[in-house]
Amino acid sequence: MAEPKVNAELQLQYNQFKSTLTQISEKIGDIEAQVEEHKLVLDTLNGADPDRKCFRMVGGVLVEKKVKDVLPVLTTNEQGLETVLKNLAEDYKKTEKELDEWRKKNKVQIVKTQ
Repeated sequence: MAEPKVNAELQLQYNQFKSTLTQISEKIGDIEAQVEEHKLVLDTLNGADPDRKCFRMVGGVLVEKKVKDVLPVLTTNEQGLETVLKNLAEDYKKTEKELDEWRKKNKVQIVKTQ
């Protein structure tokens, strides 16, 4: 009787690891898309006249600014996103390593049914 309970606990722990990895992976994908968007906008604005007006979405409101005012903010945002992306990648690797150690410790083999 104890074995089904142990198996259920192991399955629950495994599902938690996989869920965490999936969530981190989705966040990484979202942030990568935001970084690419920032790069595209920065490339476009770097070629524009610094006194040209442009529009920026701030908290759901479109605000008019000058290119020279927006560039530093976008650059800072992009750098922040890159840092978050790096941290998430490290978290993903750490969680993968924890899962691998957990599998070895509990002698768990992954069986895929089709």
